[in-house]
Amino acid sequence: MSLSLDLQLSFGAFRLAVQTDLPLAGITAIFGHSGSGKSTLLRVIAGLETGATGRVAMGPEVWQGPGQLTPPHLRGIGYVFQDTRLFNHLSVAGNLAYADSRAKSLPGPGWEDVVRALDLAPLLNRRPQTLSGGEASRVAMGRALLTRPRLLLMDEPLSALDEARKAEILPYLERLRDQMGIPILYVSHSTAEVARLADHLVILEAGAIRLQGPVAALLADPAAARSFGLREAGAVIKARIAAQEPDGLTRLETSAGPLLLPHVAASLGTELRVRILAQDVLLSREAPQGLSALNILPATVQSLRIGEGPGAFVQLRAGNDLLLARITRRSVAALSLEPGSPCFAILKSVSVAPFNIGGR
Repeated sequence: MSLSLDLQLSFGAFRLAVQTDLPLAGITAIFGHSGSGKSTLLRVIAGLETGATGRVAMGPEVWQGPGQLTPPHLRGIGYVFQDTRLFNHLSVAGNLAYADSRAKSLPGPGWEDVVRALDLAPLLNRRPQTLSGGEASRVAMGRALLTRPRLLLMDEPLSALDEARKAEILPYLERLRDQMGIPILYVSHSTAEVARLADHLVILEAGAIRLQGPVAALLADPAAARSFGLREAGAVIKARIAAQEPDGLTRLETSAGPLLLPHVAASLGTELRVRILAQDVLLSREAPQGLSALNILPATVQSLRIGEGPGAFVQLRAGNDLLLARITRRSVAALSLEPGSPCFAILKSVSVAPFNIGGR
C-alpha cells in the first residue's frame, strides 16, 4: 500500500506540483532547503490546505479528489509541528490524556507503550513551561502517537533544538521507527537527520520532486550531492558491532571489511547505520602502506560526476554498500579513474562523529 499524491497548490509566484507514490513503511524523509515546499506538502496531505487541487489517497481510501475532501480529523493522521503546541494549562499527563481519551476505541499504541517508548514517566506531573526543548518534543510526539494515527507527519520536529538536544532525541525517533509500526513522513533540511533516520527519501526543489528513492542509494548518488551541499554530501553504510577493542576503539563489520571507530556505546551484535562524509574519503589505486588511517576498504568505481570547478564526486561500491568520495578533477585524472576501476577507500576513524552513527 502507498500514499498516492497528484496535487497542485499555488501561493503567489510559488507553485507546488507533486505526483508520486510514497511507501507506507518506515520513515520517508521529505528533504529540501527553506522555501522548497516541504511543510506545505505535509499540510496538503493532512487536509489543512483547502486550496490544493488534485488527488490524495492512502491505499484505496481517497482523501481528496474531484468533489471530495475528507476533513483532517477523519484521515487518521498524527501531526508533530515545528513548535510543540502543547497545552500550557495542562500537565504532561493531561496533554497525553487529551489525545488518549479521543482515540480510545482505535487500534494503535496505548498509554503504557508510548510512555515507555519515549521515557515520559518522570515528566507526567510537570507543566510544559518547565520542560526543556527536548522533553517538550518527546511529549509532543507522545501526544501525536496517542491519537492512534495510521500515518504520522513530523514537520522538522528538531529544528528548534541545539545539537546536544537533537542527539538526545534521535534515539527516540529510531525507536518509533523500529517499534511502533506507524509510517512516518518526516520533513527536514538536515542531511544528518535524514541519513540517520530515513528509509526512503524525497528531495524537493521549488515545489517539485527533483529526486527520490531508497535513502542509501540517493545519499551516495553523485547527482544528488548538490542538493545536500558539498560539505554535507556522504553515504550511509550498514554495519554490525563485532568487538570493543582494549584501546577504546569499536570494531564494526561491514560488507566490505572491518571498520574501526571511536568507542560506540552499544552491545556486541548491534546493527548500525554509519554516515561517512564524501570529503572524508581518500582514494588509492593500490593498497596503501604505512598510513595512520586504520580503515582501508577495497572498492570499485561505479560512476563519476565532474563539477564545473576543480572538484569531482566518485561513487564507489564497497561490498554491498555504496560510498561517495569528493576529490579533485586532477586526482581523477592522475588515478585514471573510470567506472569499473578497482581502488581502495581510505577513511579516518576520528572523522565519523557520534551524531552520524544510528541504529538500524
